Amino acid sequence: MERKAHYALIGLFTFAVVAGAFGFVFWLHHSSGKKQAVAYRVIFDSTVSGLHVGGNVLFNGIRVGEVTRLTLDPDKPSQVVAMLAVNKATPIRSDTKVGLEFQGLTGVASVSLKGVSATTPLIEREEGEPPTLRADPSASQDMMQAARDVLNRAEEVIADNQEAIRQAVKDIATFSASLARNSDNVDIIVSDAKDTMKNAKEATASARTLMDNLDKRTEEITVGVNRMTSTATRQIDIAGRAITDLAHNPQRFLFGGSGSSSSDSSSSASSPPPARTPPARTPTPPPAPTRAQR
Repeated sequence: MERKAHYALIGLFTFAVVAGAFGFVFWLHHSSGKKQAVAYRVIFDSTVSGLHVGGNVLFNGIRVGEVTRLTLDPDKPSQVVAMLAVNKATPIRSDTKVGLEFQGLTGVASVSLKGVSATTPLIEREEGEPPTLRADPSASQDMMQAARDVLNRAEEVIADNQEAIRQAVKDIATFSASLARNSDNVDIIVSDAKDTMKNAKEATASARTLMDNLDKRTEEITVGVNRMTSTATRQIDIAGRAITDLAHNPQRFLFGGSGSSSSDSSSSASSPPPARTPPARTPTPPPAPTRAQR
């Protein structure tokens, strides 16, 4: 029994510690939020379906507070009074627009505040009395009412154009019947379209092959032209050398001769002349005897 009593005390103590920790965090969060929040009163002249205590207060789409209380005005039953706790740094001015904003199709509403001008003075606060804001009547319509209005307008449009809609339905039915009667022709048209696409693909492939062959032929022609150009260049070089040789040796054209003789003559012409040898002396005859010698 004593052991079981100890277990019960330990469990109770653990539960108390956990509850105290949660309570401290909750108190700290709400006390800090109250210190930074100020109260505002908003008056709605119509229904506020979807708005509840704890709902968000949005300023240009940013959450700045929450709804703390919803009450009815006993003097004006058509009005709803909502008390808001808003961050004191929110720039709420006298021209700030107030309304309801619905989130998706869930029907949950939030109080929407929208700033207009930055030069308008801020709302003055009286001692012990929260500032009062008045919501736009058109902005406080609930989502279901807006949906009903849209449906009513759509019904009016359909009623005004009932004959045109009936004729359009008849035209669609006529077209469907005609399409059913000519289903075989439609199949033929689809088949012809497939054949046309196939022929187009084949023509594209043939054109691609033709372009490839044209590229090859162009390359071959280019190579042939290059060869002819190189051959003509060599012939022109040979003719140029022949003309140059003829200009240096015109006697070759006059008297003929091979290229070696011309080269020999040119070499002989360019080589220095041989040295001259003196002519051989002839013996002189002895002189004739004079008369005294006779």
